[in-house]
Amino acid sequence: MTTPPPAGQQPPAPMVVPQFFVKQRFTVMVNRYEIRAMNPDGSEGQLIALAQQKRMKIREEVIFYSDESKTRRVFSFKARQRLDVHAEHDVLDEYGTVIGYFRKQFGASLLRSTWNLSAPGVDAVGQERNQFIAVLRRIWGFIPYLGNVWVPFLFHFDFVDQATGRPVMSSQKKIGIRDSYTVTVPDPQLDFRVAAAMAVALDALQSR
Repeated sequence: MTTPPPAGQQPPAPMVVPQFFVKQRFTVMVNRYEIRAMNPDGSEGQLIALAQQKRMKIREEVIFYSDESKTRRVFSFKARQRLDVHAEHDVLDEYGTVIGYFRKQFGASLLRSTWNLSAPGVDAVGQERNQFIAVLRRIWGFIPYLGNVWVPFLFHFDFVDQATGRPVMSSQKKIGIRDSYTVTVPDPQLDFRVAAAMAVALDALQSR
């Protein structure tokens, strides 16, 4: 028998993963991301999902599969509009039902990348943790030749609930040539699928 939550408190999301890793893979035609569980000792655990993004698509879409075989589509995110800097992205479960959404705040992101993240029981805003690094990254992008090479700056994001200020999610980039992130989700109301979609979007859509 499941114990109901205390009065006034929202129940936990259907899928809760407090910590996981996101690792980008280099491929020719698609961008791929491994979503791996975190073991109790902090090491990488089993593969939870494999994300794939086809390049050069007019409408942004990233599909998450259950494993390497890519036979089962477990969730995804997709832009509502085409070629729109204000585009909202819906997070969909394996049946196509919307379970959350996110969008980039274009104006606020000119100096410091800012995102809105929404899901049942969650209404959060996320920003780059270090404003100085945020500005430095933008200056780097305008320097001839340097702007087209690997960015040597680590950038981290923190999401907090707009009403209560409680921490909802954080994404911390690791040192390395291949993009890799440690994602922490202290809010049990944030569904893992929405958190994983947002974490991948922070890398896949960051420069857009």
